[in-house]
Amino acid sequence: MSHYRMPILEETGYVVLDSYAGVLDPVEWQSLEYVDWKSSGDTRFAPLASAQGQIECNGFWHADPPKADKDGIWIPSQVSKAPTLARRAQGVGANVGRCRVIELQPNSYADALYNSHLDDNNRLNPEGEGWVIRSFMQLTDNRDSYMVLRSDILDPSTETRLALPAGAQLVVDSERMWHSVWHVGPEPRYCLINSFESGPELEAWINGLNPVTNVPSGPIDPVMAAASEPQAQERRAARAEFYGYDPSAVYSEA
Repeated sequence: MSHYRMPILEETGYVVLDSYAGVLDPVEWQSLEYVDWKSSGDTRFAPLASAQGQIECNGFWHADPPKADKDGIWIPSQVSKAPTLARRAQGVGANVGRCRVIELQPNSYADALYNSHLDDNNRLNPEGEGWVIRSFMQLTDNRDSYMVLRSDILDPSTETRLALPAGAQLVVDSERMWHSVWHVGPEPRYCLINSFESGPELEAWINGLNPVTNVPSGPIDPVMAAASEPQAQERRAARAEFYGYDPSAVYSEA
């Protein structure tokens, strides 16, 4: 028996939804307590739900007892500061694992490719239950920045770049799709990230927001892209040589 996977993600591994219709108040994410936790560049994370209800960002399998990335425990001190963000995650109706806000400092396209990774979403997830995916809701208005997705990190032809204006909502099978964000700045980017279990509740929420599974890539300077590709891949190769393996291919705990 295998995990249940949503058919809507079969073709491209992602879906773009209608933008968030509520009001986003920067005070919510600015007032949260952040942890210096690195993923896809210079980042910090502010958890609203974690494995044991503590302000930490470890994978749920590090908990005692270890658990799958589901049944996250809400952190009262954080939820009280960002009630709208917590309600958005809870309102989906699906099982929530991680719920956290990411802060990403500006980077380059080459940096984004270097930091592209696969997530570790389904460690300890029992067979027969729903496949865990990630939902991303953009908080700041970074319409010139992109979520960069590839099905093959070594093949630029598999790349899709999804724009990130305020309120943008994406659902990604991030254990399948290589992903990172190219954030042109100048201020930090903030985004709400949730782990959700695939199932009827999540599918109903997705289907109610006019899902699009094949979106044209945002524009990119072809000269810059051609120059950045070998830079990024050389850095990736050097890292793999240093460690003796590619750490970004072993699934990120972020």
